[in-house]
Amino acid sequence: MIQLDRRHFIASLGGAAAVKLMSSEAKAEALEAYMMAQLNTQSKKFPKAAEIEAQIETRNYRRGVGNLFLTTQPNGKVKKLEPMPPKPTFLDFFNLRMQQTSNHVLQSANRAMKTGMPEHIILACLLHDTVHALIKVDHGYWGAQLYGPYVPEKLAFAIRYHQALRFYEDKEAGYEYPDLYRNLFGEDYVPAPHIQADYKMLKNHKWYMEPRLVTVNDLYAFEPGVVVKIDPFIDIIGRHLKNPKEGLGNDGSPVAHMWRAMAMPDNPL
Repeated sequence: MIQLDRRHFIASLGGAAAVKLMSSEAKAEALEAYMMAQLNTQSKKFPKAAEIEAQIETRNYRRGVGNLFLTTQPNGKVKKLEPMPPKPTFLDFFNLRMQQTSNHVLQSANRAMKTGMPEHIILACLLHDTVHALIKVDHGYWGAQLYGPYVPEKLAFAIRYHQALRFYEDKEAGYEYPDLYRNLFGEDYVPAPHIQADYKMLKNHKWYMEPRLVTVNDLYAFEPGVVVKIDPFIDIIGRHLKNPKEGLGNDGSPVAHMWRAMAMPDNPL
């Protein structure tokens, strides 16, 4: 059995202060990922795609469901959510609905900022996984759609296509295919046709580096002892993300219903 180094595990999440900000579900998922990584270090034995598929009927949930809509803990219960203000802004959603990914994306944005990335890349890193509150499957495409009406086109492009590029190495840019994906998808996993088509398109696209830089600052974002707050990014958010005066979800945009779904995930219809 793998021995858990508690200090190293906590440090890998950003320290005790960062752990306190994580939900129980986020802690459980982080522990699972940590244990898998430790197993990889010891044996480097990865499951096959067929083995991953065989696990589907062992769960009472689907892995592509958004964080707000379930708990993955055995016999766990979802928690009552704080109400949203009448005219919610992005920061309201970030603080009240996107907590399970907030530590990760803040670390990602922090890494992008520390390495001198342009502001639109820093913000793309901050936003890239926040749509997990709504849905996980195809999250790059969902995320780009969620933010599309409110951010520059190049920024939405970076969010959309980071999903495809994460399956393909670019060592020159500083990105290697992660063992985490070999565990999540299987070592013989072949990306879906739409991912393959997008990668082929992106290789010669003038904006290739936009989503590539998100992948570089994604999986390598966690630094021991680093606790990142939203404050350093407030001005960047203000310059590149437009909050509608009516509030997100109330502005009648093509994606208003997506924001309302996050605001009211307990509505039965």
